Amino acid sequence: MGIAADIILIVLAAFFCGLLMQRFGQPLILGYIAAGIILGPYTGGFTISNIHEIELLAEIGIALLLFALGLEFSLKDLKPVKKVALIGTPIQIVLTLGLGLGIGHFFGWDWKTSLWLGAFISLSSTMVILKTLMNQGWLGTLSSKVMIGMLIVQDLAVVPMMIILPQLNNPMVGLPVLGFAALKAGIFIAGMILLGTKLLPRLLAHIARLGSRELFLIAITAIGLGVGYVTHMVGLSFAFGAFVAGMVLSESDFGHQALSDIIPLRDLFGLLFFTTVGMLFDPSFLIDHIQQIAILVLAVTIGKGLIFAFITRVFNYGNVIPLAVALGLFQIGEFSFVLARVGVSTESIGRDLYSLVLTTAIITMALTPLISGQTARIYALRKRWFKHEKLETSNVPDTGFFNHVVIAGGGRVGFQIAQVLKRAGMQFVIIELDHRRVEQAKNAKMAVVYGDASQETVLEACKIKDASLLVLTTPGIVVIKTVVTQAKRLNNGIEIVARTSCPEYFDLLKDLGVSEVVIPEYEASLELTRQSLLRLKVAATEVQRYTDTIRHELYEKWFSESSDYRTLSQLRGAEHQFDLQWIQLDADSPIISKSIGEIGIRKKTGASVVGVVRNEELKPNPDAEFVFLPNDLIAIIGNNDNRKAFCLIASSSSCDDF
Repeated sequence: MGIAADIILIVLAAFFCGLLMQRFGQPLILGYIAAGIILGPYTGGFTISNIHEIELLAEIGIALLLFALGLEFSLKDLKPVKKVALIGTPIQIVLTLGLGLGIGHFFGWDWKTSLWLGAFISLSSTMVILKTLMNQGWLGTLSSKVMIGMLIVQDLAVVPMMIILPQLNNPMVGLPVLGFAALKAGIFIAGMILLGTKLLPRLLAHIARLGSRELFLIAITAIGLGVGYVTHMVGLSFAFGAFVAGMVLSESDFGHQALSDIIPLRDLFGLLFFTTVGMLFDPSFLIDHIQQIAILVLAVTIGKGLIFAFITRVFNYGNVIPLAVALGLFQIGEFSFVLARVGVSTESIGRDLYSLVLTTAIITMALTPLISGQTARIYALRKRWFKHEKLETSNVPDTGFFNHVVIAGGGRVGFQIAQVLKRAGMQFVIIELDHRRVEQAKNAKMAVVYGDASQETVLEACKIKDASLLVLTTPGIVVIKTVVTQAKRLNNGIEIVARTSCPEYFDLLKDLGVSEVVIPEYEASLELTRQSLLRLKVAATEVQRYTDTIRHELYEKWFSESSDYRTLSQLRGAEHQFDLQWIQLDADSPIISKSIGEIGIRKKTGASVVGVVRNEELKPNPDAEFVFLPNDLIAIIGNNDNRKAFCLIASSSSCDDF
């Protein structure tokens, strides 16, 4: 079958290796490289017979990677961290080039080889970092925004590197060639902006009107690869043209659709590219150069980490951010492989340097989740060593807190909870690690502590020992487990309400001491079911019976220990079925010690009493002989005027909103 058999072997090997990496929490890219190593010429067993042809197909993978990068690129993504991304990243690249020259000098290499090494190690891995951040639940934090902003600029820097570095083969000849290439690139970009921004969106609009998704996919693939081929014909990089085409399309109305459609194709051809990278890995090279590789891994990890920490501090990022960025971006990235392939194809670097960089990149990528996962522990040690360093707080009262609520996470869910507590006049404090959300809480005059809720010092700043309730809004089980363990150690009697994304964690959360658990996606599905059944003219009582039964089955682990939850479930059902209002009787209410019949509630107000909560027990449908007591929570139904009338005779402070 020739090349077809080779592609089948590659896909099968990549699938099983990718599955294995996924199970160990590693990025799929390492699985693809492992598949290439297995099928490569240096390991024996099954070996690809048409390596050169596969490498030619992999060139399409490079072009599609950069085409998708252009589609994803947006200055809006860099806005929150624009200074450190647009200014700090070029400085980081220059400093890392210097680090590469230093390492090369240590190994006795010439300046050109050392500069290529500096270029390789200056790039970090977007794929590995995104996977790591998602696994750790750090996406959305300020440190993750800094990392992603710097990664975007790093990825963009690959394009000029691919043009400039090969010209170092003959600097005297290279300068005029480089100048001419820069001129051609400028003319090409200008032409794409002037013509491409007008013609390409119109072409896609026409294709979209035809209503064929298949034709739309072919169109955007033809644009990306076709423009790349044109740039290749005029002497520029094939991948450069694909990147510019993607960048032009990203500003059109069809940019998001084009990106979503091209991603599967990009991933498939990207698989071929990373597999060919693995085919060039020689295990005997690792054994023969183990000392040199160990030195390089150590130098890159420490040196690059220090550079990132320095850059973020220079741009006034404090607390955990410099540490998180340093421990997150120290690795060598996937675009280094793209650059290395250019170096090999232009004979700018030798196979030994390629193998050295490839081996080092694989090792540093594999180390990333492990090292990045130590951020919280190292930050906690730093806080313990430097206790004089104050946490950033806002709107925290001078008298502190007592019997208050601690909300871990000030995102959309946490902020909504805080708004309700503020309206109810309850004391609370938010813990948040994202500066944007911290500012939002500050502007809303809410008490907020900037920090990581899993850290003892942060919980102590929130007076967790004196708190009555901890609300965890993050669904990440690893984060929840850490925060609950710390909170229970500091305040064993604290009540905890947690959010999770999976019912399978119920037993674990119960063992940890969590009081109540909420699954937002599950609650949303029940509400969608309720609304759908109501639209299908199913009786409201039947709808509520269905949804309450399902909810009871899910949360029954807590029913035996919490009668409150059963009560709240019944109250929720009543609220869905009726126009219901809850009113709490004050101690001096004129209807205290009087019965429903004696007051004549129905006759005087038109409202009906459908339930009373007394001593945490719901008394449904009380009769005319039922006598009200102080602090009774009364459920009444009726229209707005009926409820206003009841409030007038009850004279309750709960009616202030009327």
